[in-house]
Amino acid sequence: MKHVVYVVGHKNPDTDSVCSAIALAYLWNKWKETGKLNNMMKIDVEAKPAVQGDINAETRFVLGKFGFEVPEKLTDASGKKVVLIDHSEKGQSLDNIDKAEILAIIDHHKIGDITTPQPILFVNLPVGCTATVLKLLFDNTGIEIPKNVAGILLSSILSDTVVFKSPTTTELDKAVASDLAKKVGVTDLTKLGIEIKSKLSEIEGMTARQIIMRDFKDFTMAGKKVGIGQVELVDVEAVKPRIDEIYEELKKIKTEGKYHSIFLMLTDIIKEGTELVSVTDDPKIVEKAFGKKLEAKSVWLPKVMSRKKEVVPPLEKAFASK
Repeated sequence: MKHVVYVVGHKNPDTDSVCSAIALAYLWNKWKETGKLNNMMKIDVEAKPAVQGDINAETRFVLGKFGFEVPEKLTDASGKKVVLIDHSEKGQSLDNIDKAEILAIIDHHKIGDITTPQPILFVNLPVGCTATVLKLLFDNTGIEIPKNVAGILLSSILSDTVVFKSPTTTELDKAVASDLAKKVGVTDLTKLGIEIKSKLSEIEGMTARQIIMRDFKDFTMAGKKVGIGQVELVDVEAVKPRIDEIYEELKKIKTEGKYHSIFLMLTDIIKEGTELVSVTDDPKIVEKAFGKKLEAKSVWLPKVMSRKKEVVPPLEKAFASK
């Protein structure tokens, strides 16, 4: 479809990547309709939100709560116009991303390895959630946010910041969430946040692989392939009886994907810490990164809530120092 631009988040979509794609597609089409960005760039194609994979229970709950359908699935970028949301790394993007025309990137992570042959709209802010960035884009271009769009943006912020407990949370995230809450009519952000996050604690009926891959990302660290998954739980004890099963599945995924190391963060949002399950060619890498030895299959990391800020950087540093 030559006259469509697909707005799509990363592989293994989470609430922020899905909801931000929906919100940006709405905003993009308003820009096209009103000409708000015509002094900077010409917008002449309609935007459609898309996802790269199946959505999780939390995201499905949020979309249902605010009246949205699940976006269509898109996995191959060949010959398409795309806007990338919530990522800028090839390993997390669409297959054949180098064969697409990238029109914009909106994100809040570190800048990745995707490049473009010409200047594009690129907005990346050091905040806790891409939805926060989108709220600023709405404000700066004078586009009114509908109540349902405000609802999914608010939900994304509560999800990505783990109800403001993640160290990635900024004062701007809190201020934006407060503004959105007023529009949606939410008076208790913590109550809504726990309601949203509790959906990801529902692992009954899921296979070990489904649990691992629910929010899983690939990284390259000092030339080594590393996989890191994260499951946020209201009570980490709920998954403890399945640790052996999960560990064996991690071993299979490591072999299949030819990883040097693979980690699963079981993050307890109430206790504020993470049980890090590890399968690695070098167990000392965990001690080097976090100052704690692996105890059999895993290690408890108190106060560690964020993959982006508290797990990836120390692992990258540990790998680089080998």
